[in-house]
Amino acid sequence: MAIGHIAPRRLADTIVEQLETMILEGTLQPGERLPPERVLAEQFGVSRPSLREAIQRLTAKGLLVSRQGGGNFVTESLGASFSDPLIPLLEARPEAQRDLLEFRRTLEADCAYYAAKRATEVDKAQLQKVYEELQGCYARDTDRDLEAEGVADARFHLAIAEASHNVILLHTIRTLFNMLKDHVVTNIGGMYAKEAETRLGLAEQHRLLFDAIMDGRAEDARELAGTHIEYVQQVLSERSENHRRLERAMRRDKLTRS
Repeated sequence: MAIGHIAPRRLADTIVEQLETMILEGTLQPGERLPPERVLAEQFGVSRPSLREAIQRLTAKGLLVSRQGGGNFVTESLGASFSDPLIPLLEARPEAQRDLLEFRRTLEADCAYYAAKRATEVDKAQLQKVYEELQGCYARDTDRDLEAEGVADARFHLAIAEASHNVILLHTIRTLFNMLKDHVVTNIGGMYAKEAETRLGLAEQHRLLFDAIMDGRAEDARELAGTHIEYVQQVLSERSENHRRLERAMRRDKLTRS
């Protein structure tokens, strides 16, 4: 039996694998700037030429982009699965918005379940941070920033996805939120603006979900996440129906006056 030589592994291969893992697991996020080469080489304990070779290979793969004088960045469009022209079509159709929320319900229930089972102390610290930021938005009775509330809400759900330690769920959720960022923020902001009861309901749901994940109650977390998205569906459906009724009434009034 002929036995071939085993080729030694290049150091750059190991660096590429490490950086790919960091991108895949979400440690390095889309659009994030990598530390300077000198710092990164020291952190990895490798030479700068080997690191530079790894970065060039990841750039060729489309995972990194190098900017003249600006450093190296994770590609911003990483994981994008929908083209831009499709976004306005989805945003303009109520049935597509319903489908989006149904999809979110399935994904986020699983994210919450696995987050409750797998969250590390580091994950819990990050979840605590974004949860407190969201609570800080709720606490502002005056001078409220609805867009900031929407962004804080999205960050909370993304932190849950990160804590699930399922890279497919994480990147799907992140792509979904990035794809329809304005839509998500607008909807959430619109819900908060609707009435105090709705805002209090969302705050309570987030508190219960946060507690379930932090306590490791996986089944409760799954159920609470699903219930939360169902509540969002219900409120937005009512809001959309009320808007249609108002438009109908205004058309009738205009016809009567003419």
